[in-house]
Amino acid sequence: MDGVVKSLRSNSNQDQAAPVSRPTREQAEEAVRTLLGWAGDDPRREGLVETPRRVVKAFEELFSGYGQDPGEVLDKVFSEVQGYGDIVLVRDIPFHSHCEHHMVPFFGKAHIAYYPSEGVVGLSKLARLVDVYAKRLQTQEAFTAQIADTLDEELKPRGVAVMLEAEHLCMSMRGVQKPGALTLTTQFTGVFKEDPAEQVRFLTLVRHGVA
Repeated sequence: MDGVVKSLRSNSNQDQAAPVSRPTREQAEEAVRTLLGWAGDDPRREGLVETPRRVVKAFEELFSGYGQDPGEVLDKVFSEVQGYGDIVLVRDIPFHSHCEHHMVPFFGKAHIAYYPSEGVVGLSKLARLVDVYAKRLQTQEAFTAQIADTLDEELKPRGVAVMLEAEHLCMSMRGVQKPGALTLTTQFTGVFKEDPAEQVRFLTLVRHGVA
């Protein structure tokens, strides 16, 4: 996670943020102890003594996307596709992320499509790109746009379509407490943005598998 500070500054909502020094592991663990005490428990009791260490270790995994360059995920493009230029769609990519407002998880599925122009990427790369952005503090709207913008910039396709559908625990287990409510966001570029029929084709393929 050495790139955490750089990535934090480059995240969509923080482009103008001033440099931030990264706290030490010891400071992070002490912060967890403070929160445990504030919640009303005793961080010194047996069941919680190791919790700060575990939480910090979990954060390294849950927010590992800050140390990854999304562009590098798509750095290998295959140009030998026998002239294929139709839609490429990967649907039902599972993800879990954390809301930047409450640091509570949200989870769901991503559906990604593009029309190649200069080549294609391995299908697993699309799932990896989702993971890079999912493992950062997010809003679903920004998350959707980041995936589409990165694909557009790195692949130079004729168009990109991204749809995310997710359940937010900050809405399910707190606040209005409406479990099962889903939030759907979309982002279109190129031919998908210009031609409503292409949007319909994308949505039909996502929902029914045929267009």
